Amino acid sequence: MKHFCFKLIPLIFSIIFAGIFIPSAFSFATISASNTSSQEDLAIICESTENLEKIEKTLGKEDYQKLLERCQEYIQGKLNEIEGQINETATQKASLQNQINSLNQKIKNLDYQIYQANISIESLNYQIEDTKTSIENTTKEIENQREKIALILRAVYDEDQKSTAEILLASNTLSEFFNNLVYLETLNIKNEEMLNQFIALKKSLEDQKEELEVEKIEQESLKRIQELQKGSSKELKQQQEKYLSMTETEYQKQLTEKENIEKKAEEIASRLFELVGLLPGQEVPKFGQLISIAKKVGQKTNIRPAFLVGIISQESALGRNIGKCYITNKANVTGYKANVGPWPRLMHPTRDFPIFLEMVGDNFSKIPISCWIEICYSPTTKKLSYYPNVSVDKAGNIICPKGYVPYGWGGAMGPAQFIPSTWKLYEKKVKEYTGKAVASPWDFEDAFFAAALYLKDLGGATSKGEYYAASRYYGGSSTYAGGVAERAWCIQQYIDNGSMSSACEKLIFPNY
Repeated sequence: MKHFCFKLIPLIFSIIFAGIFIPSAFSFATISASNTSSQEDLAIICESTENLEKIEKTLGKEDYQKLLERCQEYIQGKLNEIEGQINETATQKASLQNQINSLNQKIKNLDYQIYQANISIESLNYQIEDTKTSIENTTKEIENQREKIALILRAVYDEDQKSTAEILLASNTLSEFFNNLVYLETLNIKNEEMLNQFIALKKSLEDQKEELEVEKIEQESLKRIQELQKGSSKELKQQQEKYLSMTETEYQKQLTEKENIEKKAEEIASRLFELVGLLPGQEVPKFGQLISIAKKVGQKTNIRPAFLVGIISQESALGRNIGKCYITNKANVTGYKANVGPWPRLMHPTRDFPIFLEMVGDNFSKIPISCWIEICYSPTTKKLSYYPNVSVDKAGNIICPKGYVPYGWGGAMGPAQFIPSTWKLYEKKVKEYTGKAVASPWDFEDAFFAAALYLKDLGGATSKGEYYAASRYYGGSSTYAGGVAERAWCIQQYIDNGSMSSACEKLIFPNY
């Protein structure tokens, strides 16, 4: 037994001290003060993408990450300065020239915000890459520890094959016998603790990476909103500059033209939508009517109207695309996708289809629903695979990558795209809010109320909760939430000003 213990001691110490410490992926070296010692230096470095790219090649990753942080502080200072100038300009006489000056400051401010967003996105890219490296290192260390622990466990197993009498005879004293037994038990516990620590560390790093990727998507969405704001301000500035340069006669003439331009808002408000598969007798809503519905719903549910319309815009293009699939065989819940052919997984056969039949009866084959999106799932890696790696052949068969299985279902209904089982959860509440005896997911008011109540349950009744609620509305997608935020900003501009910028019109009305 003594010989066995002496052989194990070096092996134990090698496990305890070899590779347990993994350097932090986010430690930063201090950048030399001479590089960024003045505002002039920061202006030269931080306001030039070309200069940043040049410096990146000369600095190490940690030094460059530190520089990006200092650039963020500098840009924030410039933003504060510009905002102060905007506030000062706003207090001056409201003349055309002052309005132009104010718009210039806003555009410049937005330029800095966009530039700051670019720096944040680049910084997050570096952090994500560093975290990936740490995850890879930790994975390797886990495998190393597994191998070392396996050696110890084999040795312990060999020793355990000896009878208690053999171990007792090999020990010089009774005390040594009990010490050896305790030692073996302690060794097993330490081995398990060490392995669990590495596994926990890997999980923590993976969670950290996921959080960074979500933050990056949010920053990219914010940048796109800022670009929309900048485009809107530029359009208004160009219009104001044109007025300023006119003679009185030209000015009067342009006022008439301005009236025509302002009618554009009315055109938007009266724009008709050609909806796919409206129910018999259902009226085609105007954009202004949708805004009115959203305001009514917002008053009763505390969901911001622009946010609600943004959701409906993202879900179904404000009702223009409520589904392109049809169920033709209720025995096996199969059917087709318009202009494509047979399509699989149209609706969950036990969870949703019975409810759908209860709602529409024998008209089930005439009602459009959302199609299944080509997604497959790996039970082993817990990862999803999307089109084009996933496809559907002409017979309607799903082709997944090796090791993957089909994931999800179609079957969402109406402008808010509720699946039947979810609609059933909110149907009673919708009837209570509307006072109707019957509620329908294809009725715009009912659909708006259902979406608003769902968003409220997800925490969307506050400005801080909107992004998370939008993400959860689509099953936890930050990309989806970013798209909703952009649309909501555009729609809020329409609600506040009665018009939209051309960029917003292309986003909300892509075929206009």
